[in-house]
Amino acid sequence: MLNQETIDIIKSTVPVLEVHGKTITSVFYKRMFEAHPELLNIFNQANQRQGKQSTALAGAVYAAAANIDRLENILPAVKQIAEKHRALQIKPEHYPIVGENLLAAIKEVLGDAATPEIMEAWRQAYGEIANAFIGIEAGMYKEAEEATGGWDGYRPFVVEKKVKESEVITSFYLRPQDGGKIASFIPGQYLTIRVQPEGSPYTHIRHYSLSAAPGGDVYRISVKREDAAEGKPAGVVSSYLHNEVQEGSVLEVTAPAGTFVLDMNLDIPVVLLSGGVGLTPMVSMLETLLKEQPNRKVTYIHASECGSFHAMKDHIESLDAANEQMTSYVVYKTPGAGESCHKEGYVDEAWLREVVDPKADFYFCGPVPFMRTVFAALKKIGVPEERIHYEFFGPMDQLEQA
Repeated sequence: MLNQETIDIIKSTVPVLEVHGKTITSVFYKRMFEAHPELLNIFNQANQRQGKQSTALAGAVYAAAANIDRLENILPAVKQIAEKHRALQIKPEHYPIVGENLLAAIKEVLGDAATPEIMEAWRQAYGEIANAFIGIEAGMYKEAEEATGGWDGYRPFVVEKKVKESEVITSFYLRPQDGGKIASFIPGQYLTIRVQPEGSPYTHIRHYSLSAAPGGDVYRISVKREDAAEGKPAGVVSSYLHNEVQEGSVLEVTAPAGTFVLDMNLDIPVVLLSGGVGLTPMVSMLETLLKEQPNRKVTYIHASECGSFHAMKDHIESLDAANEQMTSYVVYKTPGAGESCHKEGYVDEAWLREVVDPKADFYFCGPVPFMRTVFAALKKIGVPEERIHYEFFGPMDQLEQA
């Protein structure tokens, strides 16, 4: 438990973190990877190169400092990060390494302004925050291992089937190599895959949303191939999965995780919105709603570049035709010749006002520009924040940004 003096010192550094947070976290990662290169087997190196991880950590450190006397205020964010830590196999022994290098980075960036009193306060505060994460994650590890069909660590899965869904999205059906049961999951959760492409000195880990309803004896993930574009290199893991992994290949997988999940305790209408490969958790939610809540009205809106990029189009159309509770819409930015859709261009506020009930429960996922547009539109049409749910593919960002 932190004393009041320590709390006051930490809170006094909040304005400094607002200015120097990104620099501190950038220095932190550089120091940590130089001292512990083995951690490159865990961290997403693409996010490191793009600065996303530093930005995300800076935001987390800022939030922790601002709420150091009431950490319960950031509990939802803590649980979301802890879920990813469990999926990535972050263990208690990693926290001292992080703490040592984070404190050293604060000292390096702030220089003489980082007085012994400030550094001691941050040492104590980091210990408090680390213990909170370790405690929450211990429960998550236990739950994942003890669930029916659950497991600890990485479990080998065989790619039973590989299906091309569009020009850029392919589905992989995964069955446990040991022939045992698989753990159930909540629609919206993800699997974590670890691979080591030939020639890579480190393993690469990615989260992929489960794209089918729970209850089967295999998992399905649907992966977009991230091609090189505008100075951005091709995605290491997505390219490996699309080009190298075949039916019969074996992938290492941790148990399902994630806090972006469908609330099945409500009976109000549901609206699911997806852009591009953001359809993966939406399809899992849709299939589950149709199967388990047949009287609950559901609207599904999908936005895509055009028909050739529209994954699972026939599947969604067949679900729509077979279920009276469901209504679906398709938005194409630039429809190809002979392709039909309900709206050309983009999802926008005016169109949403025409097709959705603002009293519904809303879930959405897709590229950040898509999500910012949807978030702003939902706020403008009067949807309360507690009924707006969304998922980012990478480190958390803020939808309220311009």
